Amino acid sequence: MNLIRRDAIALMAVAASSMIGVGGASADWRDQVPTFRIGILGGDLEAIQLREHACLKARTEQALGVPVELAPSRDYTGVYEGLQSGSLDAAGIGAAGYAGLFLEDPDLVEPLVAAKQEDGLLGYHSVLLVRADSPYRTLDDLRSRSLAFTENLSASGFLIPYHELSEQGFEPRRFFGRLAFTGGHPQAVMAVLGGDYDAGVTWSSMIGDYERGFSRGNLRRMVDRGMLDMSDLRIVWKSELIPEGPHVVRKAVPQEAKDLYRQVLLDLAERDRTCFENIVGGNAVDFEVITHEHYDSIVDIRRNGIAGDS
Repeated sequence: MNLIRRDAIALMAVAASSMIGVGGASADWRDQVPTFRIGILGGDLEAIQLREHACLKARTEQALGVPVELAPSRDYTGVYEGLQSGSLDAAGIGAAGYAGLFLEDPDLVEPLVAAKQEDGLLGYHSVLLVRADSPYRTLDDLRSRSLAFTENLSASGFLIPYHELSEQGFEPRRFFGRLAFTGGHPQAVMAVLGGDYDAGVTWSSMIGDYERGFSRGNLRRMVDRGMLDMSDLRIVWKSELIPEGPHVVRKAVPQEAKDLYRQVLLDLAERDRTCFENIVGGNAVDFEVITHEHYDSIVDIRRNGIAGDS
């Protein structure tokens, strides 16, 4: 993280707090936001996600001075609808979901930060995998076979693999024999391992130690949780770099609360490394300030639409 940018953000929050404090009105914005609600994607691992985000809850409560609630959702839709309705104030979401929210209402949310990879890039990859003991070694081998996506609101779990495979001559609806949504990234991997589908997609940094599931991503999370042995899988395709999904906040949230929450995230890698790695799904450098322009390419893909995207 650029220390000058980090310090500038901290000073903005202090200045805002000082201005509000004049006349004894220091709690005004807290009257508007008596509880700060953070949405997290839980899937079938809701209890684990709640436990791993408890540290973020505690640090945010200390910084904002209001109670914080973690709101897990079994799918992407729950988080996005929470942001739309105002029942959530902030959330970590995928690039495709951010693009969809922006296209529906450009004034709904703003990106705060995104995770920076160990190689310095603000992005990750979608990967298509099969069982290691299967005969499938290339995409061509999977003609007429079954493919498991995660959710249609996921960049790495649907939007980008569908788009890029189509561009490369493997349009999924025509190339594969059967397509399905499993509801989440761990579920897609487990569906392949269990033999329910011949191939599946998920997300990964694709840097670092293969046996550990690379430096971060769903594969790394599953290895760390004892759910996966990477020797059981073979990766046969990876996407181009996908813009890292942002942590967003509703634009309607008071500015001081936005600044304070952003600072909590920016400080997390240095102050609580374990908490940071739990939230980002493995090793990364830190959180970096992000802007809407980082997602222009994803917004364009969502705007133009793809077959099967709804």
